[in-house]
Amino acid sequence: MRKIFFIALLVGFVAYAGLNLAESVTPYVSIAEARSSSSNVQVKGLLDKNFEPQQTCDEFTFGLQDEATGETLRVKFDGVKPDQFDEAYHIVAVGKYDAADESFHAKKLLIKCPSKYEGQNPKS
Repeated sequence: MRKIFFIALLVGFVAYAGLNLAESVTPYVSIAEARSSSSNVQVKGLLDKNFEPQQTCDEFTFGLQDEATGETLRVKFDGVKPDQFDEAYHIVAVGKYDAADESFHAKKLLIKCPSKYEGQNPKS
């Protein structure tokens, strides 16, 4: 009886962990795929120079451009402008597209800047 209880508990824990892991995985998608997705995704792109970033008291809005297609997306980030944003080479927005206001609501931003160490030879 005790062995069955332990096995059932172990199976329950594995199922619970698997479901939580599946929900936390956010795949990289294109801007077009982000618009049609109903779950959280990661969108990678360049800063859209035609869209002026704006900061309100609780939201930072900017434009993201797909490198391959040139398609653009308005991104609303729940927070303040990240420190390295102006030097960003690539920006990854993690969140979900909202068709009602035609923008991507990001809960997290990953800023990828060119390294200040690129092109330098490491010292031996």
